[in-house]
Amino acid sequence: MDTATVEYLGELRIRATHVRSGDQFLTDAPLDNQGKGEAFSPTDLLATALANCMLTLMGIAANARGLELKHLRARVVKHMASGPRRVERVEVHVTMDGTDLGEAERTLLEAAARTCPVAKSLHPDLVQDIHFIYG
Repeated sequence: MDTATVEYLGELRIRATHVRSGDQFLTDAPLDNQGKGEAFSPTDLLATALANCMLTLMGIAANARGLELKHLRARVVKHMASGPRRVERVEVHVTMDGTDLGEAERTLLEAAARTCPVAKSLHPDLVQDIHFIYG
């Protein structure tokens, strides 16, 4: 089954539709590359997908062990390079209330995050700068 359909709407705006659910989102070219920057850019999605995947895998690992993930969030910072234009580094700052988690649980969750499918699919030259902060 198809995953998505993608349609060019003009003026560097794209609409993507998830085939199974019908959910849609728009992307725009960024301001620094001839766009309006009014929506996620494709490279924003790449960086954000890493954080989404990491939190999903942390959730799966937590569910398997009956752990509660309190206030789990991630902040994403994308760094671009030129020659060729590409994402050079992605910072992911994962924060959560870890007061109920021991060292073993934290290690398990961090390992799950670092081995998510998106992390393993990105080119090895793309630096994944991952930080875990427990409140």
